[in-house]
Amino acid sequence: MTVRTDPHLALVRPVTPRAPGCEECLATHSPWVHLRLCLTCGHVGCCDSSPNRHARRHAAADGHPIVASLEPGEDWRWCFVHEAFV
Repeated sequence: MTVRTDPHLALVRPVTPRAPGCEECLATHSPWVHLRLCLTCGHVGCCDSSPNRHARRHAAADGHPIVASLEPGEDWRWCFVHEAFV
């Protein structure tokens, strides 16, 4: 895993997950595979392996590109703009 310095890290804030699952999938009763936490606002979205890819959609729509995995045992962050671990 390559970790890099990313200017978007300046957008990272202390956040708390806003929902127990993908916010949009919970509202539409859709399934998800894995969960991602927006590190700017706390939005919880589903991963790119999920049918709706809500974490990526949130990043693009709201300009919040840095997410962390919400999966047990995983400790990483990803930048959607640079498509890289940060």
